[in-house]
Amino acid sequence: MMNSTFYPTYFLLVGIPGLEHEHIWISIPIFIIYISALIANLMVMVVILISPRLHQPMFIFLSMLSFNDELLCTSFAPKVLSIFWFSDKAISFSGCLLQMFFIHSFASIESGFLLSMAYDRYIAIYKPLQYSSIITSKLITRLVIVFVVRAVVLVSPCLVMISRFPAFKTNVIAHSYCEHMAVVKLAAADIRVNSIYGLFVAFTIVGFDLLFILLSYVMIFNAVFRLPSRDARLKAFNTCTPHMCVFLSSYSIVIFSFLSHRYGKKIPPYVHIIFSDSYLLVPPILNPLIYGLKTNQIREEIWKIVRKH
Repeated sequence: MMNSTFYPTYFLLVGIPGLEHEHIWISIPIFIIYISALIANLMVMVVILISPRLHQPMFIFLSMLSFNDELLCTSFAPKVLSIFWFSDKAISFSGCLLQMFFIHSFASIESGFLLSMAYDRYIAIYKPLQYSSIITSKLITRLVIVFVVRAVVLVSPCLVMISRFPAFKTNVIAHSYCEHMAVVKLAAADIRVNSIYGLFVAFTIVGFDLLFILLSYVMIFNAVFRLPSRDARLKAFNTCTPHMCVFLSSYSIVIFSFLSHRYGKKIPPYVHIIFSDSYLLVPPILNPLIYGLKTNQIREEIWKIVRKH
């Protein structure tokens, strides 16, 4: 297979190249983080659903983020655990494309939700009197539709272009999931268009969202520091702290992973894979923990439920 081109019916996922003998040990924190992320995000969604006090735009955005996080880590973790536990490395060609679509789409939608939450905080602090007339249920619905359509429209061509490759050099993917460039590099064809389009999608989604999130926070801080009262400034700043923590944890990992994968030639392959995997696991577990610990309303509602039971 390695010495000739062919069209595979399935791929073989290596896991983490160079750390194959440590797969069992690596699977333990992945399993714990995955199960914890499922439970924590489910708890956030349930608390927001059953608490009328939390039926506000900020918490609606958070519940959608939690739901998306559940789907994001589930599109990755079960397969990687089956690789580590049972050496179940095979994945069908169509299954690989489907996993790629879900992972990159949910990652794109997550970025959109983070942008929405930054915009929500900007309106709440910069235009508090107009908040209820601007952040409406209709606007939230439209934003969700826009982010889902954006993900589908931008990610789908990647799958089409991969399916049109005439042949592949190998069916062994040196990764723990079907990451776009990891699959593209296996093609026995010119991959420049795929690489350029991948960069275009990344900069369109991450670049656009990151730019406007940063702009939102610049304006938020400008408004906060102009408040007359120190207590008012502190209260406004505290409402933004969870969002900033989630924003920093999400984008710092993805930017490092993206840049190191393309330009970090001297970085060992397993470092690339670990950071790629971390991007799919760390934000889904950090998001509910950060919001649960830093948002008073959610913390109070959780305690009410705990005391009742």
